[in-house]
Amino acid sequence: MKKLIKNGTIVTASETYQADLLLENDKIAAIGEVAALGTVDETIDAAGCYVFPGGVDPHTHLDMPFGGTVTKDNFETGTIGAAFGGTTTVVDFCLTEKGKPLQEAIQTWHDKSSGKAAIDYSFHLMIGEMTDGVLKELPDVIANEGITSFKVFMAYKNVFQADDATLFETLIKAKELGALVMVHAENGDVIDYLTKQALAQGKTDPIYHALTRPVEAEGEATGRACQLTSLAGSQLYVVHVTCAEAVKQIEEARKQGADIWGETCPQYLVLDEDDLRKPDFEGAKYVWSPPLRPKAHQDVLWNALKTGALQTVGSDQCSFDFDGQKSLGKEDFTKIPNGGPIIEDRMSVIYSEGVEKGRISLNQFVDVTSTRAAKLFGLYPKKGTISVGADADIVLFDPSVERTLSAKTHHLAVDYNAFEGMSIKGLPKTVLSRGQVIIQDGTYIGSPGDGSFIKRARYGATLSNEKVEQ
Repeated sequence: MKKLIKNGTIVTASETYQADLLLENDKIAAIGEVAALGTVDETIDAAGCYVFPGGVDPHTHLDMPFGGTVTKDNFETGTIGAAFGGTTTVVDFCLTEKGKPLQEAIQTWHDKSSGKAAIDYSFHLMIGEMTDGVLKELPDVIANEGITSFKVFMAYKNVFQADDATLFETLIKAKELGALVMVHAENGDVIDYLTKQALAQGKTDPIYHALTRPVEAEGEATGRACQLTSLAGSQLYVVHVTCAEAVKQIEEARKQGADIWGETCPQYLVLDEDDLRKPDFEGAKYVWSPPLRPKAHQDVLWNALKTGALQTVGSDQCSFDFDGQKSLGKEDFTKIPNGGPIIEDRMSVIYSEGVEKGRISLNQFVDVTSTRAAKLFGLYPKKGTISVGADADIVLFDPSVERTLSAKTHHLAVDYNAFEGMSIKGLPKTVLSRGQVIIQDGTYIGSPGDGSFIKRARYGATLSNEKVEQ
């Protein structure tokens, strides 16, 4: 089947131009003038809209157990919400358990997602220990599953936290196998001490989640991870960067030639520490890790995206209901499940607060929300760009729409919106996943299960195994 998208302004990470798109089945078949594209079965008018490549969200937690409960949004509701927001590919985190085979955890995540995802998806793999068994499994994980990124937690002591030896060995092995190592960079031991101290003093409100995870703990861990990466001669991706201290460590390491990349998230760009001080326990809505920072850090993060010191924007989607889940921590902030609902509003918030307010360019917007993540995580050029042969993951984005974000109008299962009441400009009007319209004028017309698992290329390569310029 052939579809023609006409009258739109195509925007990629490097170009902005007027052209028509011919889609044939699930691929982009041609780009050019309508007269030269032949007979089509369907025409989509993109007048007044930007035509973006579908968003690539490299950081989601769907159907994830945490703190005695499970995220409210699973692979069905979470990916439908993502689609409404213009995201057409997500990379979720497959959590492993110490002493158990990696393949067992991977199969669990396949079971969670298969037949449920509304858009295409892949997995990162958590590494909590580096044993002989893990070492033996990793080559098959890459070759057979196409999982080419490993996550190491430097925080959540006695839960997810790995020691420095595990991080260093993971970096060494990733260099050998062609994988990208991701780190949650906070000093878990220091945080554990400060947390116990706060509770002993009767400090139990949500704000103490932030005050016991200071910027110094993130900056120190980020610097340590950067140093270990340089020592290993490997490659590193620092997830959810929140503060000037961490940005500085990444920027300095990159100046020294280290192969290190940084991600931030919308919540750190527009929300701040004072949100955790909201009365009547409402601050619990904003408990995630690392925590929100004082407002001054926002300008640093925006500037880092503009200058390229940080390269991507993920959502860190990890939603828990305010009533019944976040409320588990009413008497103890450490029992508040960490995470928030971000996936649906990720791209619109970055467009409105970034492009509309002159903080980043239109092309940078596409790069940080789609293209760069596709390149770093072995999805490019299948995903993340508008080019002949790429998957027809397309977003028709109307920049003129003014709207207010709210739980009353979002499409996630969770009972609150992290950006409640925020006025923004821009709306994904039509969204196509592999050539099929799944969002049309505020309605989901796809089917859960339409999304496919994507086996990704090794770090530094495309899906056709050619080197890619990062």
